[in-house]
Amino acid sequence: MALSRMDAALLALVLFGVAAITLLTVTTRDTYGVPDFMYGIVLDAGSSHSAMFIYKWPADKQNGTGVVTQHQECHVAGGGISSYAGQPGAAGRSLEACLDTAVAAIPKARHRLTPIYLGSTAGMRLLALSHPDVASQILKEVGQKIQSYPFDYKGAAILSGQQEGAYGWVTVNYLLENLIKHDFVGHWLFPTRPTMGALDLGGASTQITFVTGERAEDQRNVMQLRLYGRNYTLYTHSFLCYGRDQALSKLLAHLIQSYGQSGSVSHPCYPADYEVTVAMSEVFDTPCTRDSRPAPSGSLARVRVLGTGQYDQCLANVSQIFNFSRCPFSQCSFDQVFQPNVSGNFMAFSAFYYTHSFLEKTTGVSISTPSHLEKATQEVCQMTYAELLRLMPSQKARLQHYCATASFIRVLMLQGYGFDHNTFPHISFQKTAGDTSVGWTLGYMLALSNLLPAEGAPVMKTLTRGTWAALLCLFVMFMTAALCFAFARAMRKRKGRGEATI
Repeated sequence: MALSRMDAALLALVLFGVAAITLLTVTTRDTYGVPDFMYGIVLDAGSSHSAMFIYKWPADKQNGTGVVTQHQECHVAGGGISSYAGQPGAAGRSLEACLDTAVAAIPKARHRLTPIYLGSTAGMRLLALSHPDVASQILKEVGQKIQSYPFDYKGAAILSGQQEGAYGWVTVNYLLENLIKHDFVGHWLFPTRPTMGALDLGGASTQITFVTGERAEDQRNVMQLRLYGRNYTLYTHSFLCYGRDQALSKLLAHLIQSYGQSGSVSHPCYPADYEVTVAMSEVFDTPCTRDSRPAPSGSLARVRVLGTGQYDQCLANVSQIFNFSRCPFSQCSFDQVFQPNVSGNFMAFSAFYYTHSFLEKTTGVSISTPSHLEKATQEVCQMTYAELLRLMPSQKARLQHYCATASFIRVLMLQGYGFDHNTFPHISFQKTAGDTSVGWTLGYMLALSNLLPAEGAPVMKTLTRGTWAALLCLFVMFMTAALCFAFARAMRKRKGRGEATI
């Protein structure tokens, strides 16, 4: 029996729908749903203070490295854990408030799945040099405290200077999306722009890290990293004893040594109306200054330090704490350390940022060249303590140190690292990038997340992008045909009723 035109059209639509359903079932693929977030905690036990950073990332990882963002941070009251030497249990107790914060910030169901790491930096590196047993005891105590919380404790370790520098570089480039980024539909892209160097100035050490095309003459300054399926070769070096606090101690030790056993010392970097009495033990009881202590004479235990506010003399004395005299390689930064030429863009953070910000706020000078840095430093060095206090009362505890710190940064960057009028403008001084603090901890978490297994998840069917496009076209065609069919059938019935009436 022959089919009418309408029946044939209806059959065609049915076959069309069957074909679409077949295409749907054939072209789906198995994927795994993302079971919420995984979390990680990094405790940064610095030389002057400790901080806790909580990170989170989707359980499905991208090219072997978790996509990590900062969830929360907490700053520990008091000094760094190395400052609790000789106080049993005090270092661990200092972390309690922040660990309690972590318990509240992370979903309870995730507590046992959340790894927690403690990384200590230059303060503990110095303590390990002078009192290794004390350093080990402190790490043991903080480990016991952390293990009393419901997290997956992964250990407490002293980071090498090389690790600290390299992980800081990872943080900078991750936040700036120089390693990987999203496109507008959520896919991952690998940027073609170059990476950015990292400059970190802590309390006890300073780090410089960047990618270079030059041959490394000293392999101790080379570190290999693999992130998001790519390999990176970094030049990185950490200068122990050249962090802000230790550099200030080295400077004061140099001045005391110059004055011999005198009970008073002129300090050209202190404001002219500032004076302080310091204990000799505070200056010389550290590996960074111990060798420069004057020979004992009498019972001199304290020294009176008088500020004179003389920029030129300050700069000259700061230069004396560096060693630029000998280099066993084709070129060096200072203290006989090989360094290739700096190139490209850099981000300077930690004490670099705070000092740069202070100079700009107090002098009104926008610092983007070496000349600007020199002008702002000179102006601060010529201010009295009373003037500085009036301008920046919130910095009362540190005001006397800014002239010396700024002069130190000038020597370190220009004479040490080799920045000049062409390369200095490519340095960006920053505290954060987006809502994330810049430092080594995020880079550390990125690297460590590569060791964490991705969580399992239920299998579900999803469509490829091409299949979605094909099905959308089929759907539009099917709906159009259906509407045309319905309209034609309605018109046919209407015509039939009209003929029957006649």
